[in-house]
Amino acid sequence: MKQKYNRIALVGIEQEEYDSIKAQYSGHIIWHQSIPKIVVKDTVLYMEKSNGIGMLPVDKVVYYGIYDNDFDFIAGLAIWNGDCYPKASAMLDCRFKIPCLVKALSLSRFSAPRGFISAGTSVNTTGDTIAKWGNWHCGENKHRFTGEWESEFTATIEPYYEGEAVRIMMIGDTYWQIKLEGDDWLKSIHPDSAGFMPVDDDLLADTLHIKEALKMDMIGNDYILAKDGSKYLLEVNHIPNITRFEEVRQVYLSTVIEWIN
Repeated sequence: MKQKYNRIALVGIEQEEYDSIKAQYSGHIIWHQSIPKIVVKDTVLYMEKSNGIGMLPVDKVVYYGIYDNDFDFIAGLAIWNGDCYPKASAMLDCRFKIPCLVKALSLSRFSAPRGFISAGTSVNTTGDTIAKWGNWHCGENKHRFTGEWESEFTATIEPYYEGEAVRIMMIGDTYWQIKLEGDDWLKSIHPDSAGFMPVDDDLLADTLHIKEALKMDMIGNDYILAKDGSKYLLEVNHIPNITRFEEVRQVYLSTVIEWIN
């Protein structure tokens, strides 16, 4: 569809990615590295200027990042219902971790029962247990315990599964499997030892099913490959990290630039 205002917005995009996109887009760009103010009126999205006072209409928005105050902004993009990458309504469905997990577990072949604990409540477990809270999707806000534990926050609880932690990552139709690493039981994509590995067809099919059901443009699903051969979905990342691996970053950039143009 032809752009009406010849103007796009990039929100949360880092300098290096901004430079790459700017080099391959001939129109105007509003660029914000924090959450901007917006107005949606008569189906048009107006966004505050990068510099100076006032708002300008935009044709498309590229959003990348997780901010503690971004839920209302994403809701505004979803109400606008214009061209947004990733799709705003899908990001809205996945922004809060527990509701997203509930949806994903109903869709996954590899779901296992979860427990739940209100803030300020204690629970007593006989087995090795993991509690998770918050909406950051970044390997933090987790606690491993056996016996009695009081949670300061609303949290989910699940058994601790001994095994290999992996991520199935998809941008559009391109996918990878990444082995997650860490010095202790907390695993992520950030250690130097994390890297690509052969893709498990079952996990890929599961991730694709969840991605399509939730209408997501990109996704990062974390799984455990347990020592007994069982597989468990741990969580869904609606904005998976695209800067850790250059190959992933290049696919993200080419996908976004093609989408913009």
